[in-house]
Amino acid sequence: MPRALFELFPRLEARAGFSILGDFPTPVEPLDALAPDLGSAAAGCYVKRDDLSSTIYGGNKVRTLEALFGQAQREGREWVAATGAYGSNHAVATVLHGARLGFRCATLLFPQPTSETARANLKVSIARSDQLIALPHWSCLPAGAWWFGRQCQRRGESALIMPPGGAIPRGCLGFLSAGLELGLQVQAGMLPAPREVVLAVGSTCSTAGLLVGLLVATRLGIGFGARPQLVAVRVTPWPVTSALRILGLARRVAAWLRESSGERVFEIDRAELARGLEIDARELGRGYGRPTPAGLAVIQRAGAFARALDTTYSAKSAAGFLHRVQQRPACDRVFWSTKSSAPLPEVSAEQLERAPGGMRRWLERQG
Repeated sequence: MPRALFELFPRLEARAGFSILGDFPTPVEPLDALAPDLGSAAAGCYVKRDDLSSTIYGGNKVRTLEALFGQAQREGREWVAATGAYGSNHAVATVLHGARLGFRCATLLFPQPTSETARANLKVSIARSDQLIALPHWSCLPAGAWWFGRQCQRRGESALIMPPGGAIPRGCLGFLSAGLELGLQVQAGMLPAPREVVLAVGSTCSTAGLLVGLLVATRLGIGFGARPQLVAVRVTPWPVTSALRILGLARRVAAWLRESSGERVFEIDRAELARGLEIDARELGRGYGRPTPAGLAVIQRAGAFARALDTTYSAKSAAGFLHRVQQRPACDRVFWSTKSSAPLPEVSAEQLERAPGGMRRWLERQG
């Protein structure tokens, strides 16, 4: 299927076309059918199933990588490099999907609090990375990225080194297209027009892109009579997830599209973007990667849908979603499911032996 952005703005595809990695559009489904144990809290609510975006590895990062890998292919890059924490979803998506396109894949990772999901993800990154770089702390990331880029240059190769989560304007294009995609699904009668859309905000890439996409869909009269409010549930602390950063990234992607397409619909000022964004900081708990009682409670009640929830990201955003439903029940809402529910590939003990000692010790921790 064509991506919604290029379906509506075909002139953009030559300059910003995506690599095809995922199965889009992802379905929208009633939440009460997915998680009946949530009871009346789920009635009238819908889930955007980005956890089903690929049977190889789904979740929100597939949309981000389609845009960034498209750029890397046009520029003839040999390497794609993901940066982030141990257990990064972006890193797993990079190594599993990058190999499909013939890229060599590197991961530059720093420690975070342990969890079952993070340990499982890190094992895949260890097994599938063509080059694995363990950083002692997040502050070492700029130096590590510079060093890896220099190594590629010395070999006569080039690399697309992505910031954590792919949070640059081009990385936002996938979720900008997702906002248009949701509008087209509303227009087709697949769900009522939501007043709120709720998702987790970590690196800000998905949030910034979706913020612009929902506004552009509303301006075009696609699905929404009034623009849905985007509620970003903070899973990474301030200032990474500050409104200033989100709005700045959204403005840059809109400005790039205005210049690239010539379309005035992308002329968007910061104040208009800000009116459509709300940041919910109640669910962060003790910090990034640390479970919360509310998130764990949602996982326990979510039934089969629990496989699309993790304690770092989506369980916290789901808890924020249900809190809003309880506070204001009579409101059509969409919960954006951002964690892959596809099973991870098996990793052998022999494959894990290539990891540095510190990484192996981190994998052995519990909690």
